Amino acid sequence: MTKLRKPLKNIRDWSGISIGARRRPGEWLVERGIQLVSLSAIVLVLLIFVFVLRESLPIFLGRLDSSAAQKAIPPSEMNTLSPAQLRSYLELSEAEFTAMDRETLTLMMEVKSEAAQEAPKDKDSAENTIEWRYLLQPHQWTGYDHPSYVWQPVSGIQKYNIIPLVAGSLKTTLVALLFAVPISLGAAIYISQLASPMAKEWLKPSIEMLAAIPSVVLGFFALIVMATFLQKTFGYESRLNAFVAGIALGLAIIPVVFTIAEDALTSVPRGYVQAALALGASRWQAAWQVVLPAALPGVFAAVALGFGRAMGETMIVLMASGNASILSWDLFDSTRTITATIAAELAEAVFGGHHYRILFMLGTVLFALTFLTNLAGDFIVQNLKSRLEGRA
Repeated sequence: MTKLRKPLKNIRDWSGISIGARRRPGEWLVERGIQLVSLSAIVLVLLIFVFVLRESLPIFLGRLDSSAAQKAIPPSEMNTLSPAQLRSYLELSEAEFTAMDRETLTLMMEVKSEAAQEAPKDKDSAENTIEWRYLLQPHQWTGYDHPSYVWQPVSGIQKYNIIPLVAGSLKTTLVALLFAVPISLGAAIYISQLASPMAKEWLKPSIEMLAAIPSVVLGFFALIVMATFLQKTFGYESRLNAFVAGIALGLAIIPVVFTIAEDALTSVPRGYVQAALALGASRWQAAWQVVLPAALPGVFAAVALGFGRAMGETMIVLMASGNASILSWDLFDSTRTITATIAAELAEAVFGGHHYRILFMLGTVLFALTFLTNLAGDFIVQNLKSRLEGRA
């Protein structure tokens, strides 16, 4: 009888339990490297959110005043102000104020005085248009017949109502999902359950290759080709609108929804299908009535990720939506999304100004929308899993 080897000691897994083999130094470095990469990804996302939130914090806290008819303080009276009063009047952060010399501060006061003299004299000039009631509620501005939701940051009276932008984002995303989900889900069911092995080998990579097409190429295709074709087909007035942008967005999210849904359908045990076929069901009936309900949590997760992908897309909606901030639920009206607004206006916004802060606030709103959507999607997925497993 052969003598048993002496078990190795001092080896522990992630829980600290010995597993009987001495860990090599290289393996330890690889494990720590994987830990570092995963943690750095999480930290990077948090840092990005913290930066965006920090830039938009004055809007959330109501620390800024965008009214055009502000009382101007002559530069000659600068000595009468305390540093805190001067910094507040010039709307500077503490770091920006400390870095500026007296000559620069005097120049900024002169610019502010000139701007106050040239400000409009109508009743709206005294309104702080970055208060939340102006950002979220309709207001009857001078020259308008009724209260309206207006996004007009470049004007004498800057208007920053974000409701048309949120509605535009949701409208284009809804069109994209209505277009992409049936196609993606149908393709996933066919390839995972009905296609022959040879057809599956070339169909699946072909659909997934759509993800390699740059969004700017899809936007250019929608702008030049798709917009004209759809306008001639449906006969609507605005050539670029939410419908065109939504269809183009659908092309961008098809590979995302398809890949995750196909993986979910393929992971359903083959015994389900074999049992259904043995009971006399057709392959289509087995796929639709047995496999799809079993894979429903994964399919819903695919739709949720497709929603997030569509909400965060920029170039397609920037090129194909018409970029008109109109609050309308008509799919054939031009629209403007949050992402397109940030991309189009951030380069022209004055650093640290009201417009600049509002755009970062829009980024925070977009992050919150996608986060809440993913959170709700995860809750529904877990609930579906519980129901399918008989735990609910």
